Amino acid sequence: MLIPNIFTLVGLCAGLTAIRMGIEHRWDLAVAALVFAAFLDGIDGHVARLLKASSRFGAELDSLADFVNFGVAPAIIMFSWALEDLRSLGWVAVLVFAVCSALRLARFNVSLDRTDLPAWKNAFFVGVPAPAGAIILLLPIYAQNLGLHWPSLTPLVLVYTLAIALLMVSNVPTFSIKMIGQKIPREYVPPVFVLAALFIALLLTYPSLTLAVGSVAYLALIPVSAYRYLAAKRKAEEHTKAQNGKSQSGKGAATTKSLGEESRPSN
Repeated sequence: MLIPNIFTLVGLCAGLTAIRMGIEHRWDLAVAALVFAAFLDGIDGHVARLLKASSRFGAELDSLADFVNFGVAPAIIMFSWALEDLRSLGWVAVLVFAVCSALRLARFNVSLDRTDLPAWKNAFFVGVPAPAGAIILLLPIYAQNLGLHWPSLTPLVLVYTLAIALLMVSNVPTFSIKMIGQKIPREYVPPVFVLAALFIALLLTYPSLTLAVGSVAYLALIPVSAYRYLAAKRKAEEHTKAQNGKSQSGKGAATTKSLGEESRPSN
């Protein structure tokens, strides 16, 4: 049972290191540490389930680590990078982001106890997950590394920070990465390995470009996920209505038959 918690603690250390790198204005190392923390957060739960070592302690530790890694760390990095120029206004923006991250994690933890949700809802999150919110929050830093940032855009960075914070606590449906843990058909295993290797190679070789493209792609997929959610919801409602209609018609036929038998004259 120690192994999954060790992954979580290493991720927490990575998040704290990202805070230090941000304070020291070492942006590349800060981003790298935060991405590494997000990677460990993505696999510690899978490791716990694989080893059958899930525990209440591990779940609580993971939640606390997630708040530090994806609520506090990106907020401090963004404040040190640009928003400190706006002084108190910039600090208010990162405070809102950190608070929204805490609320997002609390809502997610509560949703884990619900067992009455339909199966199709497992493919969606409610709002942007905290790790994804932390990664896409740093999009302006990736853009600066690509030569796309100007100092006059600091107010736009503030608006962007608030927008990502609100997306985390919103009810906008987003695609769930929990489906990654499902079984993959045998014929798709080699392509998945190739794509995973390609992504890791691009991330190590062109980190800023890969993270920037990934962040923009994720933001672009939010309307798609909302459309797919509404389509799945509509389909589920139609299926439920059809089932209720069949049930009512069956009851009506049974009632008619019963009445007919009662009205039949006796010998």
